[in-house]
Amino acid sequence: MLEIELKKQGKIKRLTNETFKFDPRIKEGWYTATYFLKTEKIVEKHAPNKIVTMQFFQRKNDVVLCGIDESIALIKTFAKNPNDLKIEALNDGDIIQSGEPVLKITGHYQDFGFLESLIDGILARRSSVATNVRNVVKEAAPTPVFFMGDRQDDYHNQQGDGYATYIGGVSAQCTFAHGEWWGSNGGGTMPHALIQIMGGSTLEAAKAYNDVFPNEKVTALVDFHNDVIKDSLIVARVLKEKLGAVRVDTSDALVDHYFDDKDEKPNGVNPELIKALRKALDAEGFNYVKIVVSSGFDVAKIRRFKEANAPVDSYGVGSSLLKVSVGFTGDLVKLDGKDLAKEGRRDIPNPRLEIVD
Repeated sequence: MLEIELKKQGKIKRLTNETFKFDPRIKEGWYTATYFLKTEKIVEKHAPNKIVTMQFFQRKNDVVLCGIDESIALIKTFAKNPNDLKIEALNDGDIIQSGEPVLKITGHYQDFGFLESLIDGILARRSSVATNVRNVVKEAAPTPVFFMGDRQDDYHNQQGDGYATYIGGVSAQCTFAHGEWWGSNGGGTMPHALIQIMGGSTLEAAKAYNDVFPNEKVTALVDFHNDVIKDSLIVARVLKEKLGAVRVDTSDALVDHYFDDKDEKPNGVNPELIKALRKALDAEGFNYVKIVVSSGFDVAKIRRFKEANAPVDSYGVGSSLLKVSVGFTGDLVKLDGKDLAKEGRRDIPNPRLEIVD
C-alpha cells in the first residue's frame, strides 16, 4: 500500500515486481520492434562484452513522472542477468523538466536493449495521464476529482491508468482494476441503465439502490429526463438524509428543461443550471445534498465553472485525462564508461537519480 504522506512529498515507495502482471511473451520479444531483436543478435556475436549506458528523458517542463516503478519491475523481470545491471532512477510522483534524465541503465546491451521501446511507452502513457490529472486537480482544487476513464480506453490500461491518476491526485476511481496497484476499491453508484430498467423512474432507481446498499448514501443520477431540478427534488423529498448527492451528466447536445422558459439556453452541464439546482435544493432544506457534475470536463471547463462560482462538490472526469502528450526517448550515451552518443545527445548528470537495489 502506498503511503499518502510520501505522495504529498513527491516521493512514492517503489512498487515491486509482484505488483505488475506482465505478459510473459515480453521475454520472447513479442512486443519489441524487430530491429532491436536483430541488434541484440548482432551485438551478441560482434560486441558481446561492451558495456553501455541507456538514458531516458522527455521534452516538456513540469511533468509528473509516472511509470518508473513499472519500468524497473519490467527490467528486473525480463532482462537477462538483471542483477548485473546498474539502474538509476527518479521516483513516481517527481516533477521533471525537459531533457532531465529520469532513468539510466548500465550493462550489456544484449541483456536489456530489447526493452527500450516498452519503457518509453510505459513512461509516456503513465506520465501523460498523471500530468493531465495533476493539471485538472490543480484547477479544480479544493473540489475533488473523480476518475471516470473506464469507458474511454481499452480495459487492459485500467490498472496503469488508475495508478497514474492516483499519482496525479484524484480522490476516487470507478473500477477495482483502477486501484489494484495502490490498494483501493472502485466507487460510484448508478448508470442511466438502472433508471431505464426501473421504468424510467429516477426515484425508483434510487430507492432500489438504497434497498440493496442500505449502508451507503445514494448518489442519484438525475438527467435521465433532462430535467435535473425536478428529478433531484422528487428523489430528495422521498429519500431525505439517505440521499448523499445528485449527479448531473447532461449531454452537450441537450438543453435542460429548466431553460424552457428562459431566454438563454446553454447546452449540457453548465454553471447556470448547477446554481439553479443548488438554490432549489437549499430552498427545500436539502442543503446537505452534494452536487456532482460530469460530461466532457477538462481544465478549461472546470475553470469556467470556478470562475462562475458554480457550487460543485465533485467533478467526474474521463477522456480528457487519457490523452498521451508526453513522449520519452531512450538513448545510448556511454560506451565502456566513455561518453559516446549520436549527434545532439549526451550523457546528462542528474544528482536526483537514485541507485535501485
